[in-house]
Amino acid sequence: MAKIKVKNKEIGPGSDKLWQAVLELKNIEEARRFFRDLLTEPEILEFSNRWKAARMLNQKVPYTEIAKQTGLSSRTIARISQWLNRGKGGYKFMIKRLKVD
Repeated sequence: MAKIKVKNKEIGPGSDKLWQAVLELKNIEEARRFFRDLLTEPEILEFSNRWKAARMLNQKVPYTEIAKQTGLSSRTIARISQWLNRGKGGYKFMIKRLKVD
């Protein structure tokens, strides 16, 4: 099982219950309800903007336009770009799977 490090702590088996819960969501309405209880509104907006930025980066949209549309900092956009191109492959996998723009 792949483990992710965050501030010298591994995210592994302890988070599996969360991943399993996400896998059980059946539709957008269930996802909205679950994530609204799990996250704050600003966190949901941040995640939505990061996902939008990843899709825009995949389309080679300039950082300035991404920042303008999402409100994300150039540093955050650069980090998303790094994860998109040299991360665990999650962004590219989901872009391909969902065939999103």
